[in-house]
Amino acid sequence: MSIGSLGIKVGMTQLFDEKNASIPVTLIKIGPCTVTQIKTVPTNGYNAVQLGFDLSKKKTEKRSLNKALEGHLKKSGALNSRYLKEYHVNKPEEFELGQTFDVTNFSTNQFIDIRGKSIGKGFAGTVKRHNFSRGPMSHGSKNHREPGSIGAGTTPGRVYPGKRMAGRLGGKPTTLKRLAILRIDPEENLLVVKGSVPGKPGNLLSLTPSVA
Repeated sequence: MSIGSLGIKVGMTQLFDEKNASIPVTLIKIGPCTVTQIKTVPTNGYNAVQLGFDLSKKKTEKRSLNKALEGHLKKSGALNSRYLKEYHVNKPEEFELGQTFDVTNFSTNQFIDIRGKSIGKGFAGTVKRHNFSRGPMSHGSKNHREPGSIGAGTTPGRVYPGKRMAGRLGGKPTTLKRLAILRIDPEENLLVVKGSVPGKPGNLLSLTPSVA
């Protein structure tokens, strides 16, 4: 039963292999996530499972929910769910409302895709944002970090769409594919994933099994 899950980035550390080489890893706290809705082709036009995830440490929390959302979450008993996420499945009949998923849904050496919001860097120039080469730093040059020409003159008489220029860097949904799970800690509900993942510690992440 392969399905994705929601989690939060705890931070980064390192492991050492048998040759004493350091491996950078990221710790991700998974769920537990609760099945809040099951969608099928006859009813919704596609097969999917909706999971609810609660970031709060309290077992019960006062929240102002509208009637529609409150009634929706009551069916699965997941009133504390702050985030809802759908995952497409092939066999929705294998899932039940109120069913929970945690770190045991994954296995060691499995490859997963991780999606989250990258760290926002604010307004950045072309050198930092697009890895442009800088100009000469001496011999009278004043073109140190300028973007250079952004187009021709009368023809075409405009700047082409998609031209790489200065602007906001980061703070956008980013997906990293085929990251290996090196270890699993069922007691702390932690995944140890090789490499880095988008965002800063505490960032919400969506994990899905990689397509072979």
